[in-house]
Amino acid sequence: MGDTTFLVDPMFASPGENPPVPNSPNNRRNPLVPMPAVDLSYDAVVVTHRHSDHFDEAATEELNGDVALFCQPEESEAFTEEGFTDVRPVNDEITFEGVTIHRTPARHGHGELAEDMGPVSGFVFESEKTVYAAGDTVWYEPVKETLGQFDPEMVILNGGEARFEQGDPITMGIQDIAAVRDATDATVAVVHMEAINHCLLGRDELQSAIENVLVPEDGMQITV
Repeated sequence: MGDTTFLVDPMFASPGENPPVPNSPNNRRNPLVPMPAVDLSYDAVVVTHRHSDHFDEAATEELNGDVALFCQPEESEAFTEEGFTDVRPVNDEITFEGVTIHRTPARHGHGELAEDMGPVSGFVFESEKTVYAAGDTVWYEPVKETLGQFDPEMVILNGGEARFEQGDPITMGIQDIAAVRDATDATVAVVHMEAINHCLLGRDELQSAIENVLVPEDGMQITV
């Protein structure tokens, strides 16, 4: 955002270093892909929630311990215990280097399963442009309300339609993404695909089902 770079939900493990997600439809070890060759310089880190496909042990080891780290209030103590010295929980909004960071609602699934998944958040980054990173959520009324409140230029969705062997998906699938596409004029980019074993919706299937969404390949750069 301008001259400030935010690293969101770092997972640094090498391919296959982590086990499959428990109770998932296959036994492929995570992550499924290597880290792409991208510039990983950053000014701050933002963590939507502490599930291992958003913040893993390798990230704990590799990140600078004194980096400004923004997170949910419920998880700030865990980061402090891991040795991070500049943890900044976001209750509602906070400003960093001229960028206002708003924490937004998210729901990691449906019904009781969403409750079991624990707290999750999205974040809106607002400066000259506005970017909404929805985090691990399905489509529901607060996502629609966030789009209306902030009118972002770009929306980043976690797709993949992640699921367990029982229950409904816990991240966005085709219908969720289509609902977002219909609700905003923003550029919509879908990430979190083809990298974790329980994310079963692939890029080709999504692109054939919905028009006018960006589905970047690993390492691809998109500019607002």
